[in-house]
Amino acid sequence: MGILSGNQKDEPLHYGEIYALWQLSMAAKGCISVNRAYQFHAGDKDLKKLINDVIDQAELEASESDAILTSNGIVPPPSLPDRPETKLEDIPLGVKFSDQELASMIWADNSVSLVACSQSMVASTREDVGALFAKYNAAKAALGLRLLKMNKEKGWLIPPPLQIKRPELVEA
Repeated sequence: MGILSGNQKDEPLHYGEIYALWQLSMAAKGCISVNRAYQFHAGDKDLKKLINDVIDQAELEASESDAILTSNGIVPPPSLPDRPETKLEDIPLGVKFSDQELASMIWADNSVSLVACSQSMVASTREDVGALFAKYNAAKAALGLRLLKMNKEKGWLIPPPLQIKRPELVEA
């Protein structure tokens, strides 16, 4: 029998796993707070649905990471306070985010968290922790595809420079 080959939930977390889970919990709680604010700014119904799905996913990530941390004697980060309700029409124009801006910010946040999940997944020695990050990685990849499709359909996508005409190869 090799090292760390017993029941995964009985094995100790290494410091990298502890930090990754703590960071995941803190980021998820921040994501919940920010996206609740985004809900007040969003006017598009498809975007509102997507924001709700982002919040649901972040709530799952926070609760599952907090459960692992707590069961291993680590105090998870605190939740952030709830935001007061605000109506879209009450947000001043100079302060209000457009739906395109919201979609871009959500996409950027999702991209960064996708990379973080990948790094945490491959750094884990406990299979259950690695599988948890793999699950979140897959959820974020699916969300990224939904965002890409929505951005294209709504005309919100700002692509990088496209190579329309390819340079001709010169034979040496």
